[in-house]
Amino acid sequence: MQAINIGTAGWSISRASAEAFPSEGSGLERYASRFKVAEINSSFHRSHRPSTWARWRDNSPEGFLFSVKLPKRITHELKLLDCAAPLDQFLAEAHILERKLAVLLVQLPPKLEFKLEVASRFFSDLSSSSSASIACEPRHPSWFEAEAEALLNQHQIARVGADPAVCPAAAYPGGWNGLRYWRLHGSPVMYRSSYADRVHSYAALLHQETAAHRQTWCIFDNTASSAAVSDALALMDEVEKLTVPPSSRS
Repeated sequence: MQAINIGTAGWSISRASAEAFPSEGSGLERYASRFKVAEINSSFHRSHRPSTWARWRDNSPEGFLFSVKLPKRITHELKLLDCAAPLDQFLAEAHILERKLAVLLVQLPPKLEFKLEVASRFFSDLSSSSSASIACEPRHPSWFEAEAEALLNQHQIARVGADPAVCPAAAYPGGWNGLRYWRLHGSPVMYRSSYADRVHSYAALLHQETAAHRQTWCIFDNTASSAAVSDALALMDEVEKLTVPPSSRS
């Protein structure tokens, strides 16, 4: 059975969750004592120095994995068109993570419609430039039609399952089934609402995916209210109840 990769966007530890982590070490080192994955969202807003990427690589333990979000320059401003130069720059930076770079996250703007030729060219270029898995979070309804689904499968692009969902199909992962990637942004209040009353349901979904031998990620992005870490810890506990015999639990 594949491991279930649970983490948060970034690695900020709220005061409410601080007791669950060591008091010593950098923020990433403390976070990585409990979690095995993290999503880097800051790359969406700005470029980082090579030394920053190297520090993240070196301050996380062996086996730790990162998902890295593509810059808004590529997805929101250029809209996947004529973006070879910024894409090359981004990939050169992200690849400093070396084998800890596991997923490239492509979040698309809500108004970006699916266009077969544009999407095919972009994802072909991206997948040929990196060995990392690719997850795409589209937010226009046209991306949930059969033509888009076929294109994502063809290029081995996983479609993110998101909450809140822009349409019913968006609530569950789609596209290439070698990777299942959830992003939980918080609902009904984006970035703030807790999932405390829903972690059991998500644990069952994640367990079902890994039982099918699929690489599975679940990232909590409800960081504005500091709920992400506590929700992620609670989900890990629920998943453990489903996957580890009681006699083997720590």
